Amino acid sequence: MGSDMNTENSDIKTDNMEPIKADLTIIGTGMAGLSAALFALEQDLSVVLTGKTSSIHFATGLMDLMGVYPAGHQWDDPFAAIDRIRAEVPEHPYAAISNKDIDTALETVQQFLGDNGLPYRRNSARNVDIITSMGTLKKSHMIPLSMWRGVKVLEERLPTLLMDFTGLKIYSARQIRSALGGTWKGLRDETIQFPGTELMEEVFPEHLARSLDVQENREKLAQKILPLVKDATAVGFPALLGMYKSCETLRALEKLLGVTVFEIPTPPVSVPGIRLQEIFLKGLKQNDALLSLPEMVKRVESFSSGKFKITAGESGTLKRIESKGVILATGRFLGKGLTAERTGIRESLMDLPVTQPTERDKWHNPHLFDPQGHPINRAGLQVDGMFQPLAESSMPFSPGLFAAGSILAHCDWTRLKCGSGVAIATAHAAVRAFCKRYK
Repeated sequence: MGSDMNTENSDIKTDNMEPIKADLTIIGTGMAGLSAALFALEQDLSVVLTGKTSSIHFATGLMDLMGVYPAGHQWDDPFAAIDRIRAEVPEHPYAAISNKDIDTALETVQQFLGDNGLPYRRNSARNVDIITSMGTLKKSHMIPLSMWRGVKVLEERLPTLLMDFTGLKIYSARQIRSALGGTWKGLRDETIQFPGTELMEEVFPEHLARSLDVQENREKLAQKILPLVKDATAVGFPALLGMYKSCETLRALEKLLGVTVFEIPTPPVSVPGIRLQEIFLKGLKQNDALLSLPEMVKRVESFSSGKFKITAGESGTLKRIESKGVILATGRFLGKGLTAERTGIRESLMDLPVTQPTERDKWHNPHLFDPQGHPINRAGLQVDGMFQPLAESSMPFSPGLFAAGSILAHCDWTRLKCGSGVAIATAHAAVRAFCKRYK
């Protein structure tokens, strides 16, 4: 297909730029984009990873595989849930990927994160219950080690102290204790002033997390908490135990307090989400075959020769990339992969066809909390079995163009609790499809 796929920015001049050449360009630095880069590097591909913003900072750090389907039904076995949705929603992204390949993709990501200092844990056969900041329980699959310690504490209802900090607005240990205390008799909560914040009316998780990267601050915090521990065998904290040294912080507090320490996920902006993106990028950049550009892509052109030309950056700092293939992992509305307009939903970068309700007034159901969700949350790119976006003719829009993650159609990932699983599994599938075509 020899045409410019983005007419909005056709005035961009790139003819005199020396191009960056790679096998594969990945557009997007969310979970799908980062995972695709990891899988591509494992296949010895040269990769350019582009993207300036990411929704990972808004993630809890938990990696859901499949938790809810249909509405109201929670699953202990995520693969049984996936089997059911394959049968009933054959266009769901999981339908084109085997359970074995999904599991392989998750194991690869888990191994990579552990090797780079951010260990995750999972039981490959089941989901586990995790405490939320509201005091409810949710099913999740792959859990940061800092939160995994709390899984056993919750299962056995061990005597536990929940800590809170004055001025921390997005989290309430009292709320959690109030919600769970009826079935958890040994649950207590305490609120203290975080060391060094005595004159502050409001404190933020990111600042406290960075503070706890320093051993002296851990010791000051432990001194305040130690008299409150009493008969507790575990202490739960909001998820802010260190930014870049979370494992070290966890071990230090356990040693200082003499009990099991665990984190509870908080609303965004999320410290575990920031950790996840930082560790992912740091680990990927150790491979010389990757070039990471913190730039927004402005234009993508494909040519009958099978090559893509991508323009990224701002005026004055524009960069041109040439590659054999492109994986589009730009996300939905928050990631700006999709744009909602008065006339409909459009794909923001290349104006690819978007599967969506035929009329705007059908985007939402009449009831806000409809258990079936809203049709707009299933809008996205229709792809074939190779994860190539389809044109309105039902043929691939352009050879070498693939898509992964939440931009895909037929996946209400928030309601189904499958966001990270779909991102990782479809990224793995897209990279494999590229390799089958070009390696």
